[in-house]
Amino acid sequence: VQLQASGGGLMQAGDSLRLSCAASGRTSSTYSMGWFRQAPGKEREFVAVRTRIGGNTLYADSVKGRFTISRDNARMTWYLQMDNLKPEDTAVYYCAASATLGSSFRQAGAYDFWGQGTLVTVSS
Repeated sequence: VQLQASGGGLMQAGDSLRLSCAASGRTSSTYSMGWFRQAPGKEREFVAVRTRIGGNTLYADSVKGRFTISRDNARMTWYLQMDNLKPEDTAVYYCAASATLGSSFRQAGAYDFWGQGTLVTVSS
């Protein structure tokens, strides 16, 4: 499975932005799909996930109420809608997929496939 993330850019605080992650190859609608981010000098952190079973959506506390994860099965693409962006959202955003994701959804190591990352910069 190959993942291609896109949609990053230079934004101002309060703006909205939508990231996309297109999947290709041996794709499956039963994958759990997640987003992580990594700010300069920091570890990669969990942002959001849509689980493969039940389609439940889970978010990091820091983005809850501002970010929304969704998917388009027909296009094998999933999205991260980011509203009310804050400077602390500045990071490289990565999409990830897992065929077996369970309770460890916040752990990067639980994902099997990764996109290349797209940079989001939010100025104050």
